[in-house]
Amino acid sequence: MMTEFQKTIDSVTGYKANRQKYADEVLANPELFLELILLCFQALNKNHSKACWVLELVCYEKLEWLQEHLDFFSSNIKNLTDESALRSISKVCWLLTISHFKKKEISLTENQLLQITESCFDWLIKDTKVASKCCAIRALHLLGKHFDWIHPELKIILEKDYANHSAAYQAVGREILKKIK
Repeated sequence: MMTEFQKTIDSVTGYKANRQKYADEVLANPELFLELILLCFQALNKNHSKACWVLELVCYEKLEWLQEHLDFFSSNIKNLTDESALRSISKVCWLLTISHFKKKEISLTENQLLQITESCFDWLIKDTKVASKCCAIRALHLLGKHFDWIHPELKIILEKDYANHSAAYQAVGREILKKIK
């Protein structure tokens, strides 16, 4: 049975203003956050990617709400395959690494860091769209400050794949290669 919130998510469209409207609803009603997170990872639910779009926008405002759900989030990101969902979830992963390593606001466990690392490398080496790859590259750069094996692996992948990718990928690749050399 579809809940009222799931019916609401059914109305989300790709337009930024529309996605923001539903994110604002969650921000105004924090009790909806858990249901949003759970919906994001119900891959068989036709609206799970829409939920991911909303989650991304909520996380820009209230990333700390994810703290108590990090075990669930980090253990389930590897199960997502929808490109639209991956784009948003890869951004959330990048936000989490920024918050953990730079801002020191979110605390990720070793296991959560490894699960995010694994997913980011998967997105990077698989036939994933460029936006997800770019977020993965940026997240892996930060993760490489904790795991010393990441930067050498990331460098190999970036140098090998550089010529075969879009201008956006190349720009991010150049930026990160300069930082890790």
